[in-house]
Amino acid sequence: MERFEDHAAEVDVRQRLLSGLAIPAHPLALDAQRKLDERRQRALSRYYLAAGAGGLAVGVHTTQFAIRDPAVGLLRPVLEIAAEEMARAGRPVVRIGGICGPTPQAMAEATVLANIGYDAGLLSLGGLDGSDDLLIDHCRAVAEVIPIIGFYLQPAVGGRVLSHSFWRRFLEIPRVVAIKVAPFNRYQSLDVVRAVALSGRSDVALYTGNDDSIVTDLATTFDVEGKALRFAGGLLGHWAVDTRAGVALLERCRPGRLDAALATTAVAVTDCNAAYFDAAHAFRGCVAGLHEVLRRQGLLAGTWCLDRREGLSPGQSEEIDRVRRVYPHLCDDDFIAVHRDRWLSG
Repeated sequence: MERFEDHAAEVDVRQRLLSGLAIPAHPLALDAQRKLDERRQRALSRYYLAAGAGGLAVGVHTTQFAIRDPAVGLLRPVLEIAAEEMARAGRPVVRIGGICGPTPQAMAEATVLANIGYDAGLLSLGGLDGSDDLLIDHCRAVAEVIPIIGFYLQPAVGGRVLSHSFWRRFLEIPRVVAIKVAPFNRYQSLDVVRAVALSGRSDVALYTGNDDSIVTDLATTFDVEGKALRFAGGLLGHWAVDTRAGVALLERCRPGRLDAALATTAVAVTDCNAAYFDAAHAFRGCVAGLHEVLRRQGLLAGTWCLDRREGLSPGQSEEIDRVRRVYPHLCDDDFIAVHRDRWLSG
């Protein structure tokens, strides 16, 4: 039987998600030996929280799925580090942990999250085979352990296509608290929006993960058969860099008016994302691109990934040079320079 305090906590998390938050997808700080750099891992969390992030998503694609490899063994350590820093934030912060793999693995990861004190699990279905029936059974099983956030991950980085009918059925699961919409595809994004609108649920928040269309998602009101629906906030790999600017951008989008100035900003943000995520090379350098920005800002020591084959693509560094020169107002360089040493100490 669900305890009263558990239900109250779930209601609180729903309300905070519905209020609209900027949630960065947390990277992994490694040293030159590709081992966890705990000092810099903590500094990243401190930066995001100081920048005004309303939550952190840890153990997700940006954190690198390979942390789950038994030979790496970093899933629990990075979850615990982030949880400790969020506990010190001095304000409510939504704690989201990534969940992936077949049902036994996913339930085990959900249990770890629940035991550490995470509020919800971001449930990736990438790599899972089977029918919608099997996927829904999988989601229901994980939701028995922890409230879940649906995750429409783009196929280019390991996701799978999920139909409108799948999302309608997914929304029948009571402990769904949000959906991160990140297929980088307008048709597929609308499948989810329509599903939420037609589900009759008002307690499930939509979060954009479409890093190529952040502003458009956040500033648009979707009219689905007479029901107006908005993305509440963003849960974004893009906001793993320049988070303070991302928080300010979310505030600009809250009125839901895509005026000329905001439309211009939308293009600038997408241009930046193309460089950071390596769109020119099918997103092969998406994690390393984020690392490169954080390295330049002094928060990371290098761009190392767990997979030695992952790194910056040819020309990606030059593209990062360009967008940071052209759009300095979208960068956190000055803010980080003032506070970096404090975040890195202690």
